[in-house]
Amino acid sequence: MPVPEEVLSRLRRFPDVEAPNLFAVDAADRLILDEAGSSLEVAADATVAVIGDHYGALTLGAIAGFGVTDVRVHQDPITGELALSHNAARAGLGEAYRSCGLDESLLAGARVVLVQLPRSLAALAEIAEAVARYADPEVVIYAGGRDKHISPSMNEVLARSFGDVHATRGRQKSRVLVARGPLDPPAEPTYPLREHLGELDMEVVAHGAAFAGTKLDIGTRFLLDYLPRMNPEARTAVDLGCGTGILAVALARSRADLRVIATDQSAAAVASTAATAHANGVGDRVTALRDDVMSTLGDATADLIVCNPPFHVGAAVHTGAALSMFRGAGRVLREGGELWTVYNSHLGYRGALRKSVGLTELVGRNPKFTVARSVKGA
Repeated sequence: MPVPEEVLSRLRRFPDVEAPNLFAVDAADRLILDEAGSSLEVAADATVAVIGDHYGALTLGAIAGFGVTDVRVHQDPITGELALSHNAARAGLGEAYRSCGLDESLLAGARVVLVQLPRSLAALAEIAEAVARYADPEVVIYAGGRDKHISPSMNEVLARSFGDVHATRGRQKSRVLVARGPLDPPAEPTYPLREHLGELDMEVVAHGAAFAGTKLDIGTRFLLDYLPRMNPEARTAVDLGCGTGILAVALARSRADLRVIATDQSAAAVASTAATAHANGVGDRVTALRDDVMSTLGDATADLIVCNPPFHVGAAVHTGAALSMFRGAGRVLREGGELWTVYNSHLGYRGALRKSVGLTELVGRNPKFTVARSVKGA
């Protein structure tokens, strides 16, 4: 049964960043569906799970092309989850799937699992272990991606959880890794990881898909140097793009009267941040929120925002995510509130920060990064 191109061709990335060089469906999506076709054609109800679907191509392709029903889906970024919802509604397929966490609710009884390969080996390891732990013993994983993002290490990661792992023939610079024969998982899940960062005297907890894992990102390290200079009158702060919550916890520990909202579009980041906050005794003052650029926060509700923005959207180098964050900060900050940003110096964000927030001064620079302070309304 062919995948209906009329469904795939209508997919949109919204509300994620949209641009001429960014696409809602790619050759890897189509190849995964083709390779899994024989399994999907005979799949019983509620036995298909999808992990990492970017904008709905795998989920809606499986439903419309192969007639599968009650598909369970896990997408780490909330933008992907919202895009799938919009695309499913446009195709009249909104009732044919349900969103789940990366856990038993997603995988119990699953016999076919479609995966868009994550770029992080840790994220793939957590996925593979979860499938081996919860899915049907006859489960088969079809995990695909673009050739330039697939490494031999991915086969090795899958082989830790599955006895039979092989790659299919490539097509249009894409390839699929097929895994079957789940091995006995560890008695306790490997993820989230936990590590003590001596230089900060902080416990960091990280799920596989969380940026930088349990390590301290060098941009975050540089921004932490300026913590004592950040708005001393602040009572409400936001860690925008919180990752594992290092900035949020550092803020909360430095000021006993400060309430911190740590927000990220990633489910793994939000879970990691909540665990990191509790591990460091500030879970009562750090609220972890899965959100798309603070869309659920009210206007003029924060005194201070800290941000270490990404310089890519998915696998593509693109400033769209950072610029969206700056616009969100301009909306959420109160008059006189401060946005403190660290970014790769070559990106030259000062003009964008001034436009979105207000008067912006460059307060620090090292060989790689710049730290900027922007004041709302100044």
